[in-house]
Amino acid sequence: MEVGNKMGSSAHPTSLPPSVRGCASSGTLGRHLARRLVEIGVKDVFSVPGDFNLTLLDHLIAEPELNLVGCCNELNAGYAADGYARAKGVGACVVTFTVGGLSLLNAIAGAYSENLPVICIVGGPNSNDYGTNRVLHHTIGLPDFSQELRCFQTITCAQAVVNNLDDAHELIDTAISTALKESKPVYISISCNLPGIPHPTFAREPVPFFLAPKVSNQLGLEAAVEATADFLNKAVKPVLVGGPKLRVAKAQEAFVELADASGYPIAVMPSGKGLVPEHHPHFIGTYWGAVSTSFCGEIVESADAYVFVGPIFNDYSSVGYSLLIKKEKAIIVQPNRVTIGNGPSFGWVFMSDFLSALAKKLKRNSTAMENYRRIFIPPGMPLKHGNDEPLRVNVLFKHIQEMLSGDSAVIAETGDSWFNCQKLRLPENCGYEFQMQYGSIGWSVGATLGYAQAAKDKRVIACIGDGSFQVTAQDISTMIRCGQRSIIFLINNGGYTIEVEIHDGPYNVIKNWNYSGLVDAIHNGEGKCWTVKVRTEEELKEAIAAATGEKKDSLCFIEVFAHKDDTSKELLEWGSRVSSANSRPPNPQ
Repeated sequence: MEVGNKMGSSAHPTSLPPSVRGCASSGTLGRHLARRLVEIGVKDVFSVPGDFNLTLLDHLIAEPELNLVGCCNELNAGYAADGYARAKGVGACVVTFTVGGLSLLNAIAGAYSENLPVICIVGGPNSNDYGTNRVLHHTIGLPDFSQELRCFQTITCAQAVVNNLDDAHELIDTAISTALKESKPVYISISCNLPGIPHPTFAREPVPFFLAPKVSNQLGLEAAVEATADFLNKAVKPVLVGGPKLRVAKAQEAFVELADASGYPIAVMPSGKGLVPEHHPHFIGTYWGAVSTSFCGEIVESADAYVFVGPIFNDYSSVGYSLLIKKEKAIIVQPNRVTIGNGPSFGWVFMSDFLSALAKKLKRNSTAMENYRRIFIPPGMPLKHGNDEPLRVNVLFKHIQEMLSGDSAVIAETGDSWFNCQKLRLPENCGYEFQMQYGSIGWSVGATLGYAQAAKDKRVIACIGDGSFQVTAQDISTMIRCGQRSIIFLINNGGYTIEVEIHDGPYNVIKNWNYSGLVDAIHNGEGKCWTVKVRTEEELKEAIAAATGEKKDSLCFIEVFAHKDDTSKELLEWGSRVSSANSRPPNPQ
């Protein structure tokens, strides 16, 4: 793997910090942790310094294959680790005790919801202070240091409080390996006085992890495949729908194998976009109930059998619980379980094994695909308008579509960008990420930073609303420091548009900023950054030409002005249905 870009980072000073000199080659906790991170594929660690983690940061800096990326706040450091994990498979961040850790919680909760292994490292109190009844700074004024730990217990799959060198090796390795096995974040707190102390357990280079592969119960697998094949081979017009858990199950290739063998049309749930190849000849679009891609919803909901692979059915993905899906017609394939209709259900059957085995048992059936081709009408183009007419959002996304290639990746912020980006047709190898389960506005700024740092072979195109940008704007600064060249479309429509369509009120109107002026101020002449304001289609064309031409090596920030009521039709429909679900009266007692 490539070594991270050192530009704009505080990493790798000309001489090692005093706490590291003389022990850089000895076996210390700090060096062990640094080497472990490199071993599992982490080349960049997102951090915010604080007095409890400074010594640990010295040891991370001393690792030649590790790049420390200083962020403006802990929330963005967490979002960056989330974005990094999406591109690299694992991410890491380092903050200080309690004030840093509690600021990080929201980002780690989002990573947990999206099944992303993020190693969350906190510099903790001096080991001598545990159990002394002392009150420390950065706490709420009580001699109990467990507040932060208790907060992280519900949003991480493992926690390790390292305040003794004798079991530090075991605690650290167990936590990191658990993150990789469970594909969830973990929490590691390390006492501030321990990173530089040699200990016999760290005497040698860490032995690489061997994570035993998960193997399906063979009898269960055979029974699940036989029952599913029998169910599907009797169906007249079955369909195949990919969901977000394809990622955690590492089953994308097996999904394509099944799609190729079956002849079924393939759709993707909105939160699974980017995990299913849209260049596949059987791809019919996004299945999202009433706001599905045209003709896709009709084919899925009229099928007499549907295979949902790795789905998450929540109020958002079900458009306010309004999907016209019958349980008795559905086969639900989760990462380690298969359920056919109302039963039977087969446990310890892993998704990739199951899909590959099923592909060999199905009779080819293209009936639903043929039905789709009979009814399909190509999408129309946005209405033409005068050169000076204000830019419409559908015209903006028509031009974004033309920018996409296998060398690009799309980051879609929570809001109307969910719906507009969902309609983009992704070329082969084009990345796509958004956070649908947790839906935290502002996520995309940090995620863009992290994803671009991990995937230097791709140019990230981020679509961010003005309300979301106001939450996390600061780390545009870190993107510039790191020499990133993402293209950010800031959609300035004066408020929280997605909230307006669910329930409007004066609280959805925000103070307008001079967004491109703010980014210019952050740029401050240091690094490569280019900004522009766009109000018409002609100005948009010129901006895109510059961003992909003479400014291709710069961070490009394009502020697009849109009318506050210029939304996708899908958001209008979705918003009304989610509003209806939210406003259901209490059940009778």
